[in-house]
Amino acid sequence: MKKSILFVIITLLSVQVTTAQKSELMKLGLKAGINYANYTGSDVNTDAITNFHAGIVLEIKVLKNFSFQPELLYSTQGAEVDNLGEQFKNELGYISIPLLAKFNLNDNLSLELGPQASFLLSERNEVEAGDSNTFDFAVAGGLSYKLGKHFFVQGRYGLGLTEPKRDADVKNSVLQASIGYMF
Repeated sequence: MKKSILFVIITLLSVQVTTAQKSELMKLGLKAGINYANYTGSDVNTDAITNFHAGIVLEIKVLKNFSFQPELLYSTQGAEVDNLGEQFKNELGYISIPLLAKFNLNDNLSLELGPQASFLLSERNEVEAGDSNTFDFAVAGGLSYKLGKHFFVQGRYGLGLTEPKRDADVKNSVLQASIGYMF
């Protein structure tokens, strides 16, 4: 798993270096921000947790107003769960790979939509661990706004379609705010 992730990172960086002359067609960037995550779809009382995400962004221009934007992020999700009056926090650390279609609405504003696959790397909670699923699938959508030539801000919502915990009728839900830099 770690070798596959390293391979993806090296491949993305290699593609950026070899296409430096075509910087208008392909751009590499970094981004980081906060997550406001919770579980949805259950009668169990949950409270959102605030954590972070960070990673790399690759934008591949396909048409004048359309790009393909894969990302490789570390993202912490989960929730604080109230189980019969006892509260515990469940933090799940994922490697997330959003594969987004990016529609440029004007020179600065873009709409991003697409699927996201996430692979569980770590689990930190205040109860017995080990009952989490190692794969999470979601749909993601949001807006991105360019701040000059290199900087951007993003707002995104990710809605999980699979259960992060075995036999738990919940799904991940995360609202993200990011700032980034495109080289």
